This record gives sequence, C-alpha cells and structure tokens, in this order.
Amino acid sequence: MDRPDRDDPIPGTTGARVDTSVPNVARMYDYYLGGAANFAVDREAAERALAVTPEIGRFARMNREFLGRVVRYLCERGIDQFLDLGSGVPTVGNVHEIAHQHDPRARIAYVDHESVAVAHARALLVDEPDVSVTQADIRRPAEVLAAPGVAGLLDLSRPVAVLAVAILHFVPDSDEPDRILRTYCDACPPGSFVALSHASMTTMTKSEAHRGQDVYRSTPTPLVVRSRDEIAALLDGCELVEPGLAPINHWPSDTGESPANGYGAVGELR
Repeated sequence: MDRPDRDDPIPGTTGARVDTSVPNVARMYDYYLGGAANFAVDREAAERALAVTPEIGRFARMNREFLGRVVRYLCERGIDQFLDLGSGVPTVGNVHEIAHQHDPRARIAYVDHESVAVAHARALLVDEPDVSVTQADIRRPAEVLAAPGVAGLLDLSRPVAVLAVAILHFVPDSDEPDRILRTYCDACPPGSFVALSHASMTTMTKSEAHRGQDVYRSTPTPLVVRSRDEIAALLDGCELVEPGLAPINHWPSDTGESPANGYGAVGELR
C-alpha cells in the first residue's frame, strides 16, 4: 500500500488531541482497509505486522465483509438499533450505510476511544440525525450506556444489536472481556442480538502469531489472540444463530476458501 511519507491533514481532526508518536490500532486497521485516516507511525507499524503476518491484512478485509453480512442479517430480523463498540475510523460499508439501505430511520450509536476515529466520524456524520458518535472507553459499560450519544439515541426498552466486532481482542483477560460484553447485553431487552468477531489462529503458525503480537505491543492496546473455546466463552448465555461460532469468512455459510484467522458469531438474547 503506497502512501506519501508526509501526513496530510485528516478531515475533521483539526484540534483533536492526537498522539502521532505511537501507532494506534484503529488507524492501523484503517490502513489495512486502504483508508487515509492514518499517520506515518501507523503505516510503519502496519507494514511491520504485514511483513511477519500477512494474514492480518486478510483478516481486516474479511472482518469488514463479515460486519456487512451481520448488519444485513440483523436488519432482516427487524433490528433497527445498533450499538457499535470500538467502531473505528469510518470507511465504506459502515453500519449506518448498510442499515439505512433497509430502514432509513435505523439508529446507530458508534463508540470509540481513539481521537482521530471519533473526530473523523463526527465530521462525516454531521448531517445524519439518527447516528451518533461517542468518545468513550468500551471497557466502562456504565459510562458508555449513560453517554448522551447512546442513552439519548437508543431506546433500550426495544431490541438492540450490540456489535463487538474486532474489538475484544484488544481487551486483556485482566479487564474481563466476558463481563464487559455481558454488561452491555444485560442492558438490552429480550429479542436483542449480540455480534462478535475476534482474532484467533486457524492457518497462522504460532511463530507468525507471536511476531504479529510483538508489533501490537508497541501500541497502547496489545493484541490478544484467543482460542476458539476462549472466544466461545465470551458468548456464554447467548443463543447462537446458525452456524454458531465460525471463521468470519464462513459465516453464515462456508465459502470454500481458506478460513480467516478469526471467528465470528451472532447470538440472540432471551
């Protein structure tokens, strides 16, 4: 991915508190997807990760496609409210774009902690009355759920889809990702859904995974690669829809291609 050495201003980020001395995982993810909301430090870290673990770039692309399929599935199930945790930098195929194709009045609350992601999203979505962008740490569910952009937009007496797509692998075990996700789910009424995707090892070697994790240790949010069983445990108490927990590029059906190095699932809350 060729990019100029200099960093051009990113739309909407003027005045945002941005630390460009260390790489950021949201901006690295944006780079993997071919976006422009990233800095030299992010591109350098992303290229180091790709050099040792090319599957990281494939996972990012496959995960984006997984998100699109999930949102379309949920819309078909009648969901018109979405809480997108760790939403990242807006790119083509964002949740609101897909949801609004089904229902122009669908409500989407984006939540992210990264300044560039939030500022860029707010600039792009300023004319979207049914979309909000909240800067908050998803590890603090009570604060997120009480934030004006969430509490003031979503009606939690009606079904909501909680999206934890490619975010919990940045939450260490010490922060109890299962408890965090359960807190969000417990705030939603029966008939709601939760969608999850998470990095794992399916075709990567342990050496590749470890070297990739070494790169992410240079960021404020190191990558935690969990096993399939560990990922499944994050969804305890949810009634998974078919096909259950599957490689993200084999959900909801097997594509016949090599599985991506990550699992995904959608669960209904009873």
